[in-house]
Amino acid sequence: MAPGAPPAPGAALSRSLSRLDLLVIGVAQIIGAGIFVISGVGVQIAGPGILLSFLVAGGACTLSALCYAELASMIPQAGSAYSYAYAIFGELLAWIIGWDLILEYGMGAAAVAAGWSFYLQDLLRGFGLNLPHWASGPPFSKPGRLINLPAALVVMGFAVLLIFRTRLNALIARCIVAVKLGVIAFILALGAGYVQPHNWLPLAPHGGWSIIQAASLVFFAYLGFDVVAITAEESRHPARDVPFGIIGSLALCSVIYLAAALILVGMVPYGQVNPDAPFSTLFRQVGLVWAADVIAVGAIIGITSVLYMLLLAQPRVLYAMARDGLLPRWVAGLHPRYQTPHRMTLICGAAVALVASLTPIEKLAYLCNIGTLFAFLLVCSGVLVLRFTHPTLPRPFRCPAGKIISALGALVSLALMLSMPAGSWWRLGLWLLAGLAIYFLYACRSGRLAPVIKNLESDHH
Repeated sequence: MAPGAPPAPGAALSRSLSRLDLLVIGVAQIIGAGIFVISGVGVQIAGPGILLSFLVAGGACTLSALCYAELASMIPQAGSAYSYAYAIFGELLAWIIGWDLILEYGMGAAAVAAGWSFYLQDLLRGFGLNLPHWASGPPFSKPGRLINLPAALVVMGFAVLLIFRTRLNALIARCIVAVKLGVIAFILALGAGYVQPHNWLPLAPHGGWSIIQAASLVFFAYLGFDVVAITAEESRHPARDVPFGIIGSLALCSVIYLAAALILVGMVPYGQVNPDAPFSTLFRQVGLVWAADVIAVGAIIGITSVLYMLLLAQPRVLYAMARDGLLPRWVAGLHPRYQTPHRMTLICGAAVALVASLTPIEKLAYLCNIGTLFAFLLVCSGVLVLRFTHPTLPRPFRCPAGKIISALGALVSLALMLSMPAGSWWRLGLWLLAGLAIYFLYACRSGRLAPVIKNLESDHH
């Protein structure tokens, strides 16, 4: 396909993903840097109250997940929240949310790559190996650091791998998820014997507000179920299987997170939890060096799967936007053999590698979270709007108590956004302003608004 040309007739993403594949993709994406890395930073904020922070963040995600499941069953298209906003609110809001999703997945992938690098370095230190200090982390995080080199290299490696068929990637994800769940089971089984219940108290040493602040950070740990919606056009039976993948993966991971958090703040006093590689260093602190090495390997594998799925999702949002005319047509080009958006996969990989190598992980996590919550706010609002404006539309999956759940989801998402640091807000604002400039200079004159809701209505009648 030549640059600037429309997609060839019949060109489409390959429908190769089963219900199990979608569940695995969700679990592969959700369990990773959030629990293996971000939880350690959250403990520094809330202490043992991190347990409540996980509950708050999980509740917010559950509300949004139900709304995602309803819209995914109605509008099974690549693009997730972007496609839903296009159908419900029109082109301008669709552009805003699409631009926001690019930020979410890009910053999420960069944060995950940084966490992967920290666990790799912890594992290497266990064998007496150390990276040059200048290559061990982003500038200004510690004196002498210039770049997080492992983070940049792993991003580019997986960007190349993702050019191949999504089915191949789903099979790899199954293997990674099996290893990751095995390592988490190992942490829970071994760590339970070293838990001292008095370390769980006081529950909120830094006050109640710290629990909300930590929730806005560990919210990062639940991200991933929306990636299932991104792959809807590659699902064999999207109306049935995508809701299953979204809700099933979130429910399974929520139980795992609470159990892991109990171990994390139960084995040592919360002030001794390492924010970079909390679980492996935790077991080193209690003298289980061999277990720390096993956990470091498992964390590297687990975090790898999250990075894998985020790098899969970001180019597909751009693909959907380009297909609708909001970006140049060459962005929607698919590989002639593998039918994947290969150009944007490599471009996005290069951008994420640059950011991951130069930015501290907590800033990446907050920026990813505020972008995600903004998307959740619009998705929940979209379900609420459709319940009033188009109540009779067919809904293969119907969110229970849809008006109440969607309203609560929107309010909780907004509340968590308001609890975030001011820096996250102004960075989001600058990103959205840049996106609006591109929209008014290019996209608003080239887009082709698709009457999705009208088509659903006509099909229904």
